[in-house]
Amino acid sequence: MKVFHTDAFTFPLPGTHRFPLEKYARLRERIEALGYLGPGDLEVAPAAQGPDLLRAHSPDYISKVMTGNFSTEEIRRLGLPWSPELAERSLRSVGATIAASRAALREGAGAQLGGGTHHSFRDRGEGFCVFNDVVVAIRLLQAEGRVRRALILDFDVHQGNGTASILAGDDSVFTLSVHGSHNYPLQKEKSSLDIELADRAGDESYLAAVRQGLEAALQWSHSGQPAELAVVLAGADPYEGDRLGRLGVSREGLAERDRIVSAACKAARLPVAPTMAGGYARNIEETVEIQAETVRLFSEL
Repeated sequence: MKVFHTDAFTFPLPGTHRFPLEKYARLRERIEALGYLGPGDLEVAPAAQGPDLLRAHSPDYISKVMTGNFSTEEIRRLGLPWSPELAERSLRSVGATIAASRAALREGAGAQLGGGTHHSFRDRGEGFCVFNDVVVAIRLLQAEGRVRRALILDFDVHQGNGTASILAGDDSVFTLSVHGSHNYPLQKEKSSLDIELADRAGDESYLAAVRQGLEAALQWSHSGQPAELAVVLAGADPYEGDRLGRLGVSREGLAERDRIVSAACKAARLPVAPTMAGGYARNIEETVEIQAETVRLFSEL
C-alpha cells in the first residue's frame, strides 16, 4: 500500500500550538520502524495546486492562506498561527490525500499519515484545519472522470462540519459522521448521516454506531451507481486517553473499528483511502501507536 506523508514539512510551533502537529514526524518514524510497508511505499506528498483547491474553497480564502492576510479572529478560529511553512504544509496535506486516493483506485488502498481536516469550510478554516483535503480529493477525481460517487466515512470524535457544509446538496457523495454529541463543534452541520454518541460511550456503543453508519453508507452505494471510492477519517481521538475526545473508547476498540471498516470495504470491492484525522492523547506515543495500527490494518487489504 502506498502511504504519503508531510513529515518533511512539519515545523516547530510555540507553546499550546504545538500538539496538533507534533505527532506527524513520530508517526512516520514509527511506520518505518515497523517495516510492514514495501520499499518505496512511503512517499513525501506532492503539493496540491491552486485549481485543485478551488473545487472546495473560495478564491478569497485560498489567497488568505497563501498570504497570511487573516484577521485576529480568523487566526483564533483556525487555532494555528500563520506562516509560509503552514501554507506549504497545508498544500502538501491536500496533495497527500489526492495521491492516496489515486493509489487506492489503482491498488485497492492508499493512505496518508495526516489529513482528514474536516473543519475547513469553503471560506474559512477552523479547529486546526486549513484546507478540506478530502473534499478537494474527491472533487478532483470526479472532474478527472476517475470517480462518480464516493463515500466519506468520518470516525473522528468531532463532527465533520466543514465537510458537511461544502457538500450540502451534493448527491454524488455520502457523508457519514460518527462523533461525540457534546464535543466540538457546538454548532453542527447536517451530514448525509450523523450518529451522535454521549460522553464515555465506550467500545460497545461506539462500534455499534460504526456498524450502523457503514451499513447505511453501503446501502446508499448499492441504491444506484455504486460508489467507487471511500475516504476514511480514522481519528484516534475517540480514545479514552485523548485530551479532546471524551468518548472512552479503548485502543482495542479503535483497532476493531479499523478491522470492521477495512473488511467492509474489501467485501464491497471498494477502494479505500484512510486519513489519520485527529489524535491528541496525553501521551503522544499512544496516538502514534493507534494510528500506526490503523495503517497496518488497512495495508493488509
